[in-house]
Amino acid sequence: MSNQNLLSPVGRGLSTDQAETATPVLKALADPVRLRLLSEIAAHPGAEACVCDISGPFDVSQPTISHHLKVLREAGLITGERRATWVYYRVNTDALQHLSDLLGGLASVVGEARSCEVRS
Repeated sequence: MSNQNLLSPVGRGLSTDQAETATPVLKALADPVRLRLLSEIAAHPGAEACVCDISGPFDVSQPTISHHLKVLREAGLITGERRATWVYYRVNTDALQHLSDLLGGLASVVGEARSCEVRS
């Protein structure tokens, strides 16, 4: 008898599509400056902030802040809207909810008995 017959049914983990969709978001959040920027935007009333309001507490140049905001925008975590000379950023709560659901799904299968060993 092969071990393949003893495994739990396939499909409990992430699908290829789910992993490929989540990867850019997780990569964007893996940088400490980007994670802090997202947090700064989320902390503002209405989860919206002007770039002039959030760039102060960072020890990086304005072009670097702009680059990090672009990465967050491309990952779908924030949106940007130009108003006169400033850009206002807003947290994409749908994207955060999707990420939360994904991670919650992973947490729900942690520790489940799934082994190749025969149980008596």
